[in-house]
Amino acid sequence: MRTVVCVLAGLALAAPAWADPVGITKDMMQAQVPLPEGGTATVSRIQDNDNKVEGVWAQTSRACPPFCIQPITPADGVTTIGELELIAMLQDPGAVVVDGRVRPDFEGGSIPGAISIPYTEAADRLGELGCEPDFEGFDCANAKPVALFCNGPWCGQSPAAARRMIEAGYPADKIHYYRGGMQVWRMLGLTVTE
Repeated sequence: MRTVVCVLAGLALAAPAWADPVGITKDMMQAQVPLPEGGTATVSRIQDNDNKVEGVWAQTSRACPPFCIQPITPADGVTTIGELELIAMLQDPGAVVVDGRVRPDFEGGSIPGAISIPYTEAADRLGELGCEPDFEGFDCANAKPVALFCNGPWCGQSPAAARRMIEAGYPADKIHYYRGGMQVWRMLGLTVTE
């Protein structure tokens, strides 16, 4: 009997890695988010417990400059957020999640529900974020809450977008910065557009 118990215990330890569910939180396995072009997407985590980040997303050391570690807050008044806050903003119809990377990076895979506003265009496209054009630039009295992200903690594209938006009149307290970006999003095995 003792041998059978030991064998069964050994088999339990040898169970495949994908057998344990991978939730976003212990109470949330997935989240439905609306897509800018209509419909919805499911955000979840990859269910393979042995999954690993590969390729450029696994790279830890990039030449600085230009790939220098960014401050936790890109500008005064901006709120830095994590994945759960970003998912909540994706689900909020009054908020906008912006991928601030250059267009080819966006097309190579992004966070479902995000729109592409490259950092070089951020100050010129405030109309998409609730601002109205006026004679001196934009009136942002009705600005929407916006979350900006780019490639990761070493990427300066979304911090630059935040600063340019503020200079153009966007209220800093309406800007949220997902500093983890695509690198951390992918590291956590969260859904990426194809």
